[in-house]
Amino acid sequence: MRSYVSAEPPSSRAYNDLWADAQLELSRILAEEQPAEQPQPQKDRVVFFQRVAMLYVRYIQILRKLQKAHELIIHPQKRRAIRKVIDSVMGRVVELKNEMVEKEFLEYHYMDDILHDMKLTPDKLEIPLPQYFPNDHSKEVQERKAMLMKIFKMVEATESLEPSTEKEMTQEEAIRVIQVAERARQGRMRSKLYEESREASLRSTNAGIESTELAAICIQKVWRGYIQRKKTKIERVKELIALGMVMDPKYLAPRPAEVALLAAEACTRLKQQEHEAAYQKAVVAVTIQLREMEGNNMSNTLKSQVREWFFKCRNVTGSFPDYPDEEDGGSAFIFAEKSPQQVLEEIAAKEDEASSNKSRGKEEQKEKRKPDKKMIDEQEEAGLKMHPSAFLSDLEGADKTFNDFWRSRDETENLSQKHDVELIKEERRKVVEDEIRVQVDEQMRQELAELKLSVDKDKGGKTKANTKKKKGSKSGKKKKKEKDLTADRTLESLCQELVEQGLLKQANDVRLQDYLGDFNYLGTTLRQNDIEPMPSLSDVRQVISLYAILPLGSQVVHEKAPLIKSILLVGPEGAGKKMLVHAVCQETGATLFDLSPLNTAGKYPGKSGLAMMVHVVFKVARLLQPSVIWIGDAEKMFYKKVPKEEKELDPKRLKKDLPKSLKLIKGEDRVLIIGTTEDPMSADIKSMCKMYNKILLIPRPDYGSRYIMWKELINQKGGETTKALDLSSLAKISDGYTPGHMVKAIQSVVTERRIRQQGSRPLTAAEFVTPLARIDPVFQEQEEALKNWYAKTPLGRKRVKAATGKEEEQPPVKGKGAKKKT
Repeated sequence: MRSYVSAEPPSSRAYNDLWADAQLELSRILAEEQPAEQPQPQKDRVVFFQRVAMLYVRYIQILRKLQKAHELIIHPQKRRAIRKVIDSVMGRVVELKNEMVEKEFLEYHYMDDILHDMKLTPDKLEIPLPQYFPNDHSKEVQERKAMLMKIFKMVEATESLEPSTEKEMTQEEAIRVIQVAERARQGRMRSKLYEESREASLRSTNAGIESTELAAICIQKVWRGYIQRKKTKIERVKELIALGMVMDPKYLAPRPAEVALLAAEACTRLKQQEHEAAYQKAVVAVTIQLREMEGNNMSNTLKSQVREWFFKCRNVTGSFPDYPDEEDGGSAFIFAEKSPQQVLEEIAAKEDEASSNKSRGKEEQKEKRKPDKKMIDEQEEAGLKMHPSAFLSDLEGADKTFNDFWRSRDETENLSQKHDVELIKEERRKVVEDEIRVQVDEQMRQELAELKLSVDKDKGGKTKANTKKKKGSKSGKKKKKEKDLTADRTLESLCQELVEQGLLKQANDVRLQDYLGDFNYLGTTLRQNDIEPMPSLSDVRQVISLYAILPLGSQVVHEKAPLIKSILLVGPEGAGKKMLVHAVCQETGATLFDLSPLNTAGKYPGKSGLAMMVHVVFKVARLLQPSVIWIGDAEKMFYKKVPKEEKELDPKRLKKDLPKSLKLIKGEDRVLIIGTTEDPMSADIKSMCKMYNKILLIPRPDYGSRYIMWKELINQKGGETTKALDLSSLAKISDGYTPGHMVKAIQSVVTERRIRQQGSRPLTAAEFVTPLARIDPVFQEQEEALKNWYAKTPLGRKRVKAATGKEEEQPPVKGKGAKKKT
């Protein structure tokens, strides 16, 4: 299948083969998704879910291969072709996730049985995140980001120069500090005197008793015991290595082949940068060359074609036509392989549709609202079908491009894998044509107006008036744009104002992989035994990747995939909600805005100030997209009853304005609102669910996740996990504690002094018990309260209805009777 005729370097050939393997699997899966005969609707919900889940897992494996090839192929045009496929595959994965959510009424899904059938490990289910997301911005956005970093540094410098407002020490505090220092000095002196007196007494008692022989025997006994214990320990480790229970230490250090591979990958990335810079220079040079060499010919041919169309239309209809607007494509609309009569008919039809759209729109909305239940019943009776995809056509086009062009391409003369100038010419020629077309359209519009005036002298005034009316009518039909309250201000001044007010912040340096958690290995097994499993922290990572990172990182995915404007993270204290917000910003290079009720309290007072704050935040968020607007303590905005101590803060001030601004977010605006809450029960659930598209319940970690966390967090802090540290018991007794609780316990135990003592006194599990005991865990009542609240959300209610419906459908006679009654 692979026909790369090449004397390429082995590494390039291997990565090209990896790309070819991914494309081959993609062509197979496309053939399954779009068969010649449409499959019949599936009535069994479980079978339908298994089919969608299998496609989901297979697309993730294709995405892994494509991303690996994109990271290591150095040919700039190949990387762009792969990038298009990656965007479409990511979009298809998001679509399939949406299908599973709609059919199973759950945000978290368990596919351990599918992994077992496909012989894959759980880590293969992780969503691979492209490394180019954080830096994948246009030049304008990069300049804006650089400007934002300067503002952050400037504000930090001004804050550091401000005089400190530390309180002076009182006389009582000074006396207490002196007392503590004096008592410590006296204690050190007493211990020193005690040691000196003890040594003197030992010398006086043992001076005449101990001889050299007894001393030698004592030393020998200690030394031989130490040597024997050391030998026994070595023999035990060898035995465990032979049995395969302990890894050989030589495998812990990186092997020479691994070091060489890392060095080769680093060299490959440097070559990528060099080839990319050369490609960008070539694009500019080729564009200038095309404008100079072919620009006049393009302009003349376009003008002659447009003039020919003028007179053809006049011969057919008896009058000169109206020139298509820029919105319709200008002269490109004329040459879409249509006759003059067809073009005129389409223009007239568009005008008629525009006039009748308003009257039809209201009636269609009413009709759509009424038959929701009937449509659902018909779909259930007919069976389950997958929604039409917005990415399958793109994937088919990319697959065809690869098979027709890249698969059979001869690259024997391009050993260095640099760009192809002919390909650049083909791509840039279209761009230059579009630029010239705009100029030609302006000239031909004037020429058409002159023709109408000269040839149709009697109708010249009327046609002018008609064109003015049409233009006026079109402009009148456009939707009113949002008023720009800060049109006279620069972006830099707005950013500086938001940074000074604390509404625009720098995201912490945290990655999604730092959100530790294990896979749920028994999800399907528990489901088969009618036990609903709790999602693992690995499931949370996957959902955050699909709902937040992929749409924010890719403009194509955000525009075509199901639009998610807002996400609510619900979980106990320390579950890692804020960490996930910062991880989303770091993985996508997004700008972070903080509209938490406590952070906005006292800022921009009054109704006009509130409107200005929301306007400025959303305006800057669009200009610096991708952007994340974080709302901490989201329940405060929707309080059922505001507590007395918080009435002065006015936490509900954004309740009306924020949803209005949320509705204005469109597919081209990569802006995401993420709310976090620990106590959703205190909020009005209806208004909160209207605000957030997705509500994710973050659980406390299970045993496997806790084991990984203890090990990794202790190592990150500088501790050593030896045999003396029983991680299994520590993970068992810490059931109910969140990652935040574990971090606090580790910080209190693994101090700098304790790290220095590890050589003589290794860490033990008992040391972490005391700090854990001082922290209240997540009690069962609190967890059940969050589950009950989630069951009242729209998706939770659907899940409950589906579960009860299944139970009722088991006896067939009762099910039929129930349908008749309804």
